[in-house]
Amino acid sequence: MYSSHHAALSLVAGAALVPFVPTVLPAVAVVAYAVVLGVAIDFDHFLVARYNAGNWRALRACATDPRRAFLAQDEIFDADEVWPLERLLSHAVLAGVLVATLLAAGLVGLAVVSAVVLYVHVLSDLAWDVARQAEYFERVRETT
Repeated sequence: MYSSHHAALSLVAGAALVPFVPTVLPAVAVVAYAVVLGVAIDFDHFLVARYNAGNWRALRACATDPRRAFLAQDEIFDADEVWPLERLLSHAVLAGVLVATLLAAGLVGLAVVSAVVLYVHVLSDLAWDVARQAEYFERVRETT
């Protein structure tokens, strides 16, 4: 799913969580954290692409043409570089590690915000993938 959608969903999730976070954190900080986390989690796609392709082509493509990150995200990854299940798996692993780390550090409020924002992110990715599953099945047929 596109970063702008994740930013918008994260903004809504962060704003909805403000009343549940200890007053130590200003509301603006909670919402900003939610938006940054909701978008930044997608950087794991570059690691998955690197693993699958054996090179950093996708990252270099964004570094040399930053407009792709905002205006042409469908141009970032080649068809076989990042599959939906790999994306969801890496998000789930990172979310679990982050939330566990925050809980271990005693940052319960931040752990709750992180868990909800990343849950919304993964859920939106899953909905995006389900809506496009015919396209993914076609990709599988083409690669086998």
